[in-house]
Amino acid sequence: MQMYANPIEEMYERRPKRWWMYTLVMLIVTVLLSWSASAVNFKGLAAKGSEVAYGILYSIVRPDPKLLFNLTKDGIIYMLLETVAIAVLGTLLGGLLAVPFSFLASENIVPKWVAFLFRALILLSRTIPSLVWALVWIRVTGPGAFCGVLTQSITSVGMISKMYINAIEDLDTRILESLDAAGCTTFQKIRYGILPQLYANFISTLIYRFDINIKDATTLGIVGAGGIGAALVQSINSRRWTMVGAFLFGMIVLMLVIELFSTKVRKKLARG
Repeated sequence: MQMYANPIEEMYERRPKRWWMYTLVMLIVTVLLSWSASAVNFKGLAAKGSEVAYGILYSIVRPDPKLLFNLTKDGIIYMLLETVAIAVLGTLLGGLLAVPFSFLASENIVPKWVAFLFRALILLSRTIPSLVWALVWIRVTGPGAFCGVLTQSITSVGMISKMYINAIEDLDTRILESLDAAGCTTFQKIRYGILPQLYANFISTLIYRFDINIKDATTLGIVGAGGIGAALVQSINSRRWTMVGAFLFGMIVLMLVIELFSTKVRKKLARG
Protein backbone atom coordinates (compact mmCIF):
# COMPACT_ATOMS: atom_id res chain seq x y z
CA MET A 1 0.00 0.00 0.00
CA GLN A 2 1.42 3.36 -1.02
CA MET A 3 2.12 5.82 1.79
CA TYR A 4 1.69 9.58 1.35
CA ALA A 5 3.60 12.39 3.02
CA ASN A 6 0.48 14.40 3.86
CA PRO A 7 -3.30 14.04 3.60
CA ILE A 8 -3.55 16.68 0.83
CA GLU A 9 -1.36 14.62 -1.45
CA GLU A 10 -3.39 11.53 -0.62
CA MET A 11 -6.69 13.26 -1.46
CA TYR A 12 -5.18 14.56 -4.71
CA GLU A 13 -4.13 11.07 -5.78
CA ARG A 14 -7.54 9.65 -4.94
CA ARG A 15 -9.45 12.31 -6.86
CA PRO A 16 -11.90 11.07 -9.54
CA LYS A 17 -10.16 10.50 -12.84
CA ARG A 18 -12.25 12.43 -15.32
CA TRP A 19 -9.77 12.88 -18.14
CA TRP A 20 -12.07 11.02 -20.51
CA MET A 21 -14.90 13.50 -19.82
CA TYR A 22 -12.63 16.52 -20.40
CA THR A 23 -11.35 14.93 -23.62
CA LEU A 24 -14.91 14.33 -24.82
CA VAL A 25 -15.93 17.94 -24.06
CA MET A 26 -12.90 19.31 -25.92
CA LEU A 27 -13.68 17.06 -28.88
CA ILE A 28 -17.29 18.26 -29.01
CA VAL A 29 -16.22 21.92 -28.77
CA THR A 30 -13.65 21.39 -31.55
CA VAL A 31 -16.25 19.78 -33.82
CA LEU A 32 -18.75 22.60 -33.16
CA LEU A 33 -16.15 25.28 -33.89
CA SER A 34 -15.10 23.54 -37.10
CA TRP A 35 -18.69 23.16 -38.22
CA SER A 36 -19.47 26.82 -37.40
CA ALA A 37 -16.36 28.05 -39.24
CA SER A 38 -17.37 26.13 -42.35
CA ALA A 39 -20.47 28.33 -42.66
CA VAL A 40 -18.40 31.53 -42.71
CA ASN A 41 -17.49 32.58 -46.23
CA PHE A 42 -15.24 35.66 -46.12
CA LYS A 43 -14.85 37.28 -49.55
CA GLY A 44 -12.77 40.23 -48.46
CA LEU A 45 -13.76 43.80 -47.73
CA ALA A 46 -16.31 45.62 -49.88
CA ALA A 47 -15.04 47.90 -52.62
CA LYS A 48 -15.77 51.05 -50.62
CA GLY A 49 -15.56 49.47 -47.17
CA SER A 50 -12.43 51.36 -46.20
CA GLU A 51 -14.05 54.61 -47.31
CA VAL A 52 -17.05 53.98 -45.07
CA ALA A 53 -14.86 52.99 -42.11
CA TYR A 54 -12.73 56.12 -42.53
CA GLY A 55 -15.83 58.28 -42.89
CA ILE A 56 -17.35 56.99 -39.65
CA LEU A 57 -14.12 57.48 -37.70
CA TYR A 58 -13.68 60.95 -39.19
CA SER A 59 -17.30 61.85 -38.42
CA ILE A 60 -16.94 61.18 -34.69
CA VAL A 61 -14.07 63.68 -34.53
CA ARG A 62 -15.81 66.27 -36.72
CA PRO A 63 -19.57 66.17 -35.96
CA ASP A 64 -21.91 68.68 -37.56
CA PRO A 65 -22.41 71.40 -34.88
CA LYS A 66 -25.54 72.81 -36.56
CA LEU A 67 -27.30 69.47 -36.33
CA LEU A 68 -25.92 68.76 -32.87
CA PHE A 69 -27.38 71.93 -31.33
CA ASN A 70 -30.51 72.12 -33.46
CA LEU A 71 -33.55 72.40 -31.16
CA THR A 72 -36.17 71.62 -33.81
CA LYS A 73 -37.68 68.21 -34.59
CA ASP A 74 -34.87 67.61 -37.09
CA GLY A 75 -32.15 68.10 -34.47
CA ILE A 76 -30.18 65.55 -32.48
CA ILE A 77 -31.57 66.64 -29.11
CA TYR A 78 -35.19 66.07 -30.11
CA MET A 79 -34.42 62.67 -31.66
CA LEU A 80 -32.46 61.56 -28.59
CA LEU A 81 -35.27 62.65 -26.29
CA GLU A 82 -37.74 60.71 -28.43
CA THR A 83 -35.49 57.65 -28.21
CA VAL A 84 -35.28 57.99 -24.41
CA ALA A 85 -39.07 58.46 -24.17
CA ILE A 86 -39.66 55.27 -26.17
CA ALA A 87 -37.26 53.34 -23.94
CA VAL A 88 -38.78 54.72 -20.71
CA LEU A 89 -42.39 53.98 -21.67
CA GLY A 90 -41.50 50.59 -23.12
CA THR A 91 -39.60 49.60 -19.97
CA LEU A 92 -42.30 50.80 -17.57
CA LEU A 93 -45.14 49.13 -19.48
CA GLY A 94 -43.12 45.94 -19.83
CA GLY A 95 -42.27 46.00 -16.13
CA LEU A 96 -45.92 46.46 -15.13
CA LEU A 97 -47.10 43.68 -17.44
CA ALA A 98 -44.35 41.41 -16.12
CA VAL A 99 -45.57 41.60 -12.51
CA PRO A 100 -48.79 39.53 -12.89
CA PHE A 101 -47.12 37.20 -15.40
CA SER A 102 -44.27 36.58 -12.98
CA PHE A 103 -46.48 35.72 -10.03
CA LEU A 104 -48.62 33.44 -12.21
CA ALA A 105 -45.48 31.71 -13.53
CA SER A 106 -43.91 31.08 -10.09
CA GLU A 107 -44.33 27.53 -8.85
CA ASN A 108 -44.26 28.60 -5.20
CA ILE A 109 -47.29 30.86 -5.77
CA VAL A 110 -49.58 28.95 -8.16
CA PRO A 111 -50.01 25.27 -9.16
CA LYS A 112 -47.31 23.85 -11.42
CA TRP A 113 -49.56 23.48 -14.48
CA VAL A 114 -50.58 27.15 -14.29
CA ALA A 115 -46.93 28.18 -13.90
CA PHE A 116 -46.01 26.03 -16.91
CA LEU A 117 -48.59 27.75 -19.14
CA PHE A 118 -47.47 31.25 -18.24
CA ARG A 119 -43.79 30.32 -18.55
CA ALA A 120 -44.56 29.12 -22.08
CA LEU A 121 -46.14 32.50 -22.92
CA ILE A 122 -43.14 34.34 -21.47
CA LEU A 123 -40.78 32.13 -23.46
CA LEU A 124 -42.75 32.90 -26.64
CA SER A 125 -42.32 36.66 -26.15
CA ARG A 126 -38.56 36.18 -25.65
CA THR A 127 -38.19 33.93 -28.69
CA ILE A 128 -39.38 36.47 -31.28
CA PRO A 129 -36.75 39.20 -31.98
CA SER A 130 -37.63 42.85 -31.38
CA LEU A 131 -37.28 43.72 -35.08
CA VAL A 132 -39.89 41.10 -35.96
CA TRP A 133 -42.26 42.50 -33.33
CA ALA A 134 -41.68 45.99 -34.76
CA LEU A 135 -42.53 44.83 -38.27
CA VAL A 136 -45.73 43.28 -36.91
CA TRP A 137 -46.83 46.31 -34.89
CA ILE A 138 -45.95 48.78 -37.62
CA ARG A 139 -48.71 47.17 -39.73
CA VAL A 140 -51.16 47.80 -36.89
CA THR A 141 -50.21 51.27 -35.65
CA GLY A 142 -48.25 52.65 -38.59
CA PRO A 143 -44.72 54.05 -38.33
CA GLY A 144 -43.84 56.25 -35.39
CA ALA A 145 -42.86 56.30 -31.74
CA PHE A 146 -46.04 54.49 -30.58
CA CYS A 147 -44.98 51.43 -32.56
CA GLY A 148 -41.61 51.52 -30.78
CA VAL A 149 -43.27 51.72 -27.36
CA LEU A 150 -45.52 48.72 -28.05
CA THR A 151 -42.60 46.71 -29.44
CA GLN A 152 -40.38 47.40 -26.45
CA SER A 153 -43.21 46.67 -24.01
CA ILE A 154 -43.76 43.20 -25.48
CA THR A 155 -40.06 42.35 -25.80
CA SER A 156 -39.34 43.62 -22.27
CA VAL A 157 -41.97 41.38 -20.68
CA GLY A 158 -40.05 38.21 -21.47
CA MET A 159 -36.70 39.22 -20.01
CA ILE A 160 -38.13 41.14 -17.02
CA SER A 161 -40.53 38.30 -16.15
CA LYS A 162 -37.69 35.79 -16.12
CA MET A 163 -35.75 37.92 -13.62
CA TYR A 164 -38.88 38.57 -11.54
CA ILE A 165 -39.65 34.84 -11.35
CA ASN A 166 -36.18 34.11 -9.98
CA ALA A 167 -36.68 36.75 -7.29
CA ILE A 168 -40.19 35.52 -6.38
CA GLU A 169 -39.09 31.90 -6.09
CA ASP A 170 -36.29 32.97 -3.72
CA LEU A 171 -38.74 34.59 -1.30
CA ASP A 172 -38.29 33.89 2.40
CA THR A 173 -41.62 32.18 3.14
CA ARG A 174 -40.98 32.19 6.89
CA ILE A 175 -41.90 35.89 6.95
CA LEU A 176 -45.24 35.10 5.33
CA GLU A 177 -45.87 32.32 7.86
CA SER A 178 -45.17 34.76 10.69
CA LEU A 179 -47.55 37.35 9.23
CA ASP A 180 -50.18 34.66 8.73
CA ALA A 181 -49.83 33.59 12.35
CA ALA A 182 -50.26 37.22 13.40
CA GLY A 183 -53.61 37.31 11.60
CA CYS A 184 -52.61 39.58 8.71
CA THR A 185 -54.80 39.82 5.64
CA THR A 186 -53.61 38.85 2.15
CA PHE A 187 -53.00 42.50 1.25
CA GLN A 188 -50.98 43.02 4.42
CA LYS A 189 -48.88 39.93 3.68
CA ILE A 190 -48.16 41.24 0.19
CA ARG A 191 -47.46 44.76 1.48
CA TYR A 192 -45.21 43.83 4.41
CA GLY A 193 -43.96 40.34 3.54
CA ILE A 194 -43.48 40.15 -0.23
CA LEU A 195 -42.91 43.64 -1.65
CA PRO A 196 -40.04 44.61 0.71
CA GLN A 197 -38.16 41.50 -0.44
CA LEU A 198 -38.75 42.18 -4.14
CA TYR A 199 -38.51 45.97 -4.34
CA ALA A 200 -34.74 46.31 -4.82
CA ASN A 201 -34.55 43.36 -7.22
CA PHE A 202 -37.43 44.65 -9.35
CA ILE A 203 -35.98 48.17 -9.63
CA SER A 204 -32.53 46.84 -10.51
CA THR A 205 -34.04 44.65 -13.24
CA LEU A 206 -35.95 47.60 -14.71
CA ILE A 207 -32.79 49.72 -14.84
CA TYR A 208 -30.90 46.92 -16.54
CA ARG A 209 -33.68 46.47 -19.11
CA PHE A 210 -33.80 50.24 -19.68
CA ASP A 211 -30.13 50.18 -20.69
CA ILE A 212 -30.97 47.49 -23.25
CA ASN A 213 -34.05 49.31 -24.50
CA ILE A 214 -32.11 52.52 -25.17
CA LYS A 215 -29.92 50.64 -27.65
CA ASP A 216 -32.90 48.72 -29.07
CA ALA A 217 -34.83 51.98 -29.61
CA THR A 218 -32.05 53.13 -31.92
CA THR A 219 -32.23 49.88 -33.88
CA LEU A 220 -36.03 49.94 -34.10
CA GLY A 221 -35.87 53.36 -35.72
CA ILE A 222 -34.40 51.68 -38.80
CA VAL A 223 -37.77 50.04 -39.56
CA GLY A 224 -39.75 53.19 -38.78
CA ALA A 225 -40.53 52.67 -35.09
CA GLY A 226 -39.40 56.15 -34.05
CA GLY A 227 -36.16 57.31 -32.51
CA ILE A 228 -32.82 58.28 -33.98
CA GLY A 229 -32.10 55.09 -35.93
CA ALA A 230 -33.78 55.98 -39.22
CA ALA A 231 -32.01 59.34 -39.57
CA LEU A 232 -28.66 57.72 -38.71
CA VAL A 233 -29.02 55.03 -41.39
CA GLN A 234 -30.08 57.59 -44.00
CA SER A 235 -27.01 59.69 -43.21
CA ILE A 236 -24.71 56.66 -43.53
CA ASN A 237 -26.27 55.60 -46.84
CA SER A 238 -25.88 59.10 -48.28
CA ARG A 239 -22.32 59.36 -46.85
CA ARG A 240 -23.00 62.60 -45.00
CA TRP A 241 -20.27 61.90 -42.48
CA THR A 242 -20.52 65.10 -40.44
CA MET A 243 -24.19 64.33 -39.80
CA VAL A 244 -23.29 60.74 -38.90
CA GLY A 245 -20.75 62.12 -36.44
CA ALA A 246 -23.39 64.32 -34.82
CA PHE A 247 -25.73 61.35 -34.35
CA LEU A 248 -22.98 59.11 -32.96
CA PHE A 249 -21.63 61.84 -30.67
CA GLY A 250 -25.10 62.47 -29.25
CA MET A 251 -25.68 58.75 -28.67
CA ILE A 252 -22.30 58.36 -26.93
CA VAL A 253 -23.02 61.27 -24.57
CA LEU A 254 -26.51 59.93 -23.86
CA MET A 255 -25.23 56.44 -23.02
CA LEU A 256 -22.54 57.86 -20.71
CA VAL A 257 -25.13 59.90 -18.80
CA ILE A 258 -27.50 56.93 -18.49
CA GLU A 259 -24.68 54.62 -17.39
CA LEU A 260 -23.60 57.09 -14.69
CA PHE A 261 -27.17 57.47 -13.43
CA SER A 262 -27.96 53.73 -13.45
CA THR A 263 -24.69 52.87 -11.67
CA LYS A 264 -25.51 55.26 -8.82
CA VAL A 265 -29.03 53.89 -8.46
CA ARG A 266 -27.78 50.28 -8.40
CA LYS A 267 -25.23 51.12 -5.70
CA LYS A 268 -27.93 52.68 -3.53
CA LEU A 269 -30.18 49.66 -3.99
CA ALA A 270 -27.33 47.30 -3.12
CA ARG A 271 -26.57 49.20 0.06
CA GLY A 272 -30.24 49.27 1.01
